[in-house]
Amino acid sequence: MAHINLLPWREAARKEQQTQYLSIITAVALFSFLTVFLISSIYSARLDGQQKRNQYLQTEIAALDRKIAEIRNLNETKNNLQQRMSLISQLQGSRNLGTQIMDEIVKVVPSGVYLTSLEKKGSALLLIGKSESNNRLSNMIRQVEDSELLSEPLLEFIETGRAPGRLLSDFKMHVRVQGFEALQGEAQ
Repeated sequence: MAHINLLPWREAARKEQQTQYLSIITAVALFSFLTVFLISSIYSARLDGQQKRNQYLQTEIAALDRKIAEIRNLNETKNNLQQRMSLISQLQGSRNLGTQIMDEIVKVVPSGVYLTSLEKKGSALLLIGKSESNNRLSNMIRQVEDSELLSEPLLEFIETGRAPGRLLSDFKMHVRVQGFEALQGEAQ
């Protein structure tokens, strides 16, 4: 006779396969969840670490910016002091300039030329006087050109004397003082 198995073995096998399937799916889901959780934790820790480093760098940058601003202020103060010191040294060096100018005028004015007025306007001198001859006046101009302190003589006019018996000519001359321009530029 044929062997008939009346036991529901197919259903039992199907249930067995279904439980195995569910246990595998549960294990895979649990493994996936743990993997995602670990990766998320690792990246979260790295992100927190990077944020702490960024905060530290921002704090240090702010401190360095304050120091840079302080250094700029110190450099500005230093430059101001250096300018003042150079101006003081130039003033100290040129404090005898008036005496030197008068000494140089005595050297360049030849005999026969008489100064009646001397005016200083900035770095220029205005010389007004009388001359016995034009040759003496031209000698004075040459000596001014050769001078180390005076330069750029400019004769504005020569006028022959009108008084009878006196042969003096009136003249007006502009002369520039060398070295005085640099002093004036520094003072301003």
